[in-house]
Amino acid sequence: MEETHALFETRRQKMLALREKGVAPYGQRFEATGSIAEVRGRFADGRCERIAGRITAHRDMGKSHFLDLTDSTGRLQIFVHAKEVGPDAYAIFQLLDIGDFLGVEGEAFTTKTGELTLRVKELTVLSKALRPMPDKWHGLADVELRYRQRYLDLLANPESKTVFKQRIAIIREIRHFLEDRGFLEVETPMMQPVAGGAAAEPFKTHHNALNMDLYLRIAPELYLKRLLVGGFDRVFELNRSFRNEGVSRRHNPEFTMLEAYWAYADFEQMADMVEEMVTTIAEKVIGTLQVEHKDAEGKVVRTINLARPWRRAPYKDLVEEAVPGWFSLTPEGRRDKCRELKIEISAEMADFEVTQHVFEKLVEEKTFDPCFVTHCPQELVPLAKPNPADPSVVDVYELVMNGQEISPGYSELNDPIVQRRRLEEQAGEEKQKIDEDFLTALEHGMPPAGGIGIGLDRLTMMLTGAESIRDVILFPHMKGRG
Repeated sequence: MEETHALFETRRQKMLALREKGVAPYGQRFEATGSIAEVRGRFADGRCERIAGRITAHRDMGKSHFLDLTDSTGRLQIFVHAKEVGPDAYAIFQLLDIGDFLGVEGEAFTTKTGELTLRVKELTVLSKALRPMPDKWHGLADVELRYRQRYLDLLANPESKTVFKQRIAIIREIRHFLEDRGFLEVETPMMQPVAGGAAAEPFKTHHNALNMDLYLRIAPELYLKRLLVGGFDRVFELNRSFRNEGVSRRHNPEFTMLEAYWAYADFEQMADMVEEMVTTIAEKVIGTLQVEHKDAEGKVVRTINLARPWRRAPYKDLVEEAVPGWFSLTPEGRRDKCRELKIEISAEMADFEVTQHVFEKLVEEKTFDPCFVTHCPQELVPLAKPNPADPSVVDVYELVMNGQEISPGYSELNDPIVQRRRLEEQAGEEKQKIDEDFLTALEHGMPPAGGIGIGLDRLTMMLTGAESIRDVILFPHMKGRG
């Protein structure tokens, strides 16, 4: 701590010395001739260029100095010599440190070792960093610090920046994919009078002017379905949703989700679309359908095979594969089987919840290659259509890969009478949790439709090989210090 304070004070004194020389240590606009990548791309010895970036390396050779300037597009070496810049500029240069932002103008040349370099004629201080950068050789090893101070993680760990650039590309490709198929991107309320569309604990707030309680949305589903009623046949939203629940390797209270609805389609068509979309994104962004996941030492621990076609199997069949004879047991027999398998369940769990717990532990967590789990129990999915041949299940899929659910897809329930009954069963005694406006919309008539949700954080984890959701969210929520 004392060393950090001393470094801070040394840099602060340099900042004050810059001010004394009439130099603004936090400069203004600087007109570059291009990004560093652009300058490197058209590099020609003798050409005059102006670039700006952060000083990320400094090799001091007396009055000759080689430095690296880095911006978001790359790095370029610059050469500073006392005779080239003059005594006044050189005195200013001596007050700079690694981490400072600098603008330079100079002449391009190539060193004897083949390094593209800019011989500096003029320099402009753009920002004085009072704290040092992380050690570039050792990176930022403290995992918690990487999450709390993501800007340091991005500076010190190139692989982190790569993951987030891939995330940006994934979202961009999703937009392109859906827009090319006639889907319209829309926006729906993030603050809602009734939290609906999923079974989850919402965040609650109060609007003073309207004198009413509001909830941060747990899902956009019910508003997107209103748009189907209103005549928008293909809609999607890349949305931020919020759930006031636990934080884990796979859960963050604030997360990003894609939801899309397609009038006159069903869950099987939605599965086809998701399979095509994910494989298209993997090939365009990651460059492969064989996605490697590695441990901390860089050893490959699994390879997820995204090659089509993906497996599709009914929920009951998968549970039976994991525990033969499961559905021939009595409810009490299933509880006994859980104790035998050392799967923890509570006395309050309904029988379908016991089965779902077995599914999560013995099927979902052990499934890494893509699998569409179809025809789930209707109690699990109150917003989906019952299967005509077996009303105890609904026409849905749950896409499982990388040991977790990535995407649910439904043949959407559009019968307002059945929908009301399902929501009442889900709400129990808390009837105020029923969105009456949504039910009114359904009573005006909603076309049959297919719908999907995709957790974009989890999808990014799967595609990039990240093992924690915090590795793919720029600023994840963390417990307060102290």
